[in-house]
Amino acid sequence: MSDIAYIIRGVLIQVADARLLLPNATIAEVLSYAAPEPLENAPDWLLGRIRWRGWQLPLVSFARFAGIADEQGGLGSKVIVLKALGGNPKRPYFALLTQGFPRLVTVTEDTLATQGDGGDLPAGVLARVRLGENDAMVPDLAALEQHLHAALAAAA
Repeated sequence: MSDIAYIIRGVLIQVADARLLLPNATIAEVLSYAAPEPLENAPDWLLGRIRWRGWQLPLVSFARFAGIADEQGGLGSKVIVLKALGGNPKRPYFALLTQGFPRLVTVTEDTLATQGDGGDLPAGVLARVRLGENDAMVPDLAALEQHLHAALAAAA
């Protein structure tokens, strides 16, 4: 057994009717919301594309993807640019619609607890957790990326 305690810098992100907990290292930038360019034949959770630093990034509503709520962008909404985990050099980033600014948090073994047995998780969610006083969901970013690539291929 190891006596090494882990300390991870995380970010709590508010989406419609839920909070997401992500590692801080996955976030490239936080932007103000601007209406995306729509994509034809895209699922309702793929809101369109935005321009960022020479890239055209797909903008995802995680709340819609997970079936939590019908999230719309608007006044007070933010867009978080995430580093893609899939290793595709043509799509190294994607964007996530959020409500307000992300909040930096410290995640330790003492402050993080898993909730539930994992049997009733929404699509794209790895776990429900409690971080201190905050309930949150840990998104399955790899699964989200796979669905995103399939949706972009179908919409092309």
